[in-house]
Amino acid sequence: MLFAKVLKYEGDNKTFVWKYPIEDFNTGSQLIVHQSQEAVFFQNGKMLDMFGPGRHTLRTENLPIITSLMNLATGGRNAFHCELYFINKTEQMAIPWGTDSKIQYLDPVYQFPIELGACGEMSIALENAGKVLVKIVGNEKKLTQEQLGEKLRVFVMKYAKSVIPRMIQAQKISIFDLDMYLTELADEVKYPLTEEFKDYGFDLRKFSIMRILKPDEDPNYIKFKQLHYKSVNDVREAEIRQRVGIIDAQTAAQKKVIDAEALARKRMMEGFTYQQEKAFGVAERIAENDAVAQMGNIGIGMGMMTGVGGVLGNTVGGILNDSIAPATEKMSSANNNGGFCPHCGNRYNAGALFCEKCGTKLTKNTCPHCGNELSDGALFCSRCGTKITD
Repeated sequence: MLFAKVLKYEGDNKTFVWKYPIEDFNTGSQLIVHQSQEAVFFQNGKMLDMFGPGRHTLRTENLPIITSLMNLATGGRNAFHCELYFINKTEQMAIPWGTDSKIQYLDPVYQFPIELGACGEMSIALENAGKVLVKIVGNEKKLTQEQLGEKLRVFVMKYAKSVIPRMIQAQKISIFDLDMYLTELADEVKYPLTEEFKDYGFDLRKFSIMRILKPDEDPNYIKFKQLHYKSVNDVREAEIRQRVGIIDAQTAAQKKVIDAEALARKRMMEGFTYQQEKAFGVAERIAENDAVAQMGNIGIGMGMMTGVGGVLGNTVGGILNDSIAPATEKMSSANNNGGFCPHCGNRYNAGALFCEKCGTKLTKNTCPHCGNELSDGALFCSRCGTKITD
């Protein structure tokens, strides 16, 4: 019978559980457990004594379960038969998983049947060595990370195929938007999966969905994909147009405010107000009017200025006088200097009664009673009926 004197792990870094090849031991042997490991003595489906990191000399004192079970004598050298497992306690990271068949459901947005798959990664760590050895390892002599992933993938499929379509339907997520919900979908799957793993001695540290496998060759999928992205683009284009319109309106409004502020500062620097500026404009238009020589127009202008009181009235009054005076002087000058014959156009001097070129009478006939202007040869006044005598 071969007895081991030094017991230590002889597997590689990718091994999760490793069974020591010899099953006969005796007290006094040296057990070496690495920092990231646990060593467990196991027999007949039952976990016996367990050792953490360090160098241990096997004695009846530190093998209480084995000593009691096998009636080992205290002290001295005792032989015993059992299994020894080294279990890696480090977190097993990036264990891949993927659905082995398609998940079938009805797209909640576009109402067409669809099939999809999913894949991702998970990270686990040892929580209960006894459960792992009994429920997962069994009679295996070695359990690699890849083998562990294959065993756990069954549980992942169980929940992924039921939870993912249920959440899609509940939240009405279109297949074309699924990639935006990978984290939420993974959390929904992880929640029940954590309890399942715990029952097998594992702590599920991380669980992620890396990709949704879509039916890119399915004609229905292609058709609705085109419709989906067209509607998204149309909505986006409308939003952009609306946003640009708002920006343009805001810009125009701001420009008006800036122009108004600039004009207000200009008026302040020049020493007059908006009301005064409007009055200046009125006076200038009156002064520029071609009919300013007509007293009716002047009367209207003067009447309009009469309503302006206070400082503004004084200001406008001065401007009006300065603007109209040259025009009235021009009219008066024309009357004093004579005019032009209405028949031949010859210029005549002031006071002339007849045109010296054609003899046309230059004075107007008026009614002696009402002053109404009479046409040549009139016998009666057209306004009051007075008889006109030569």
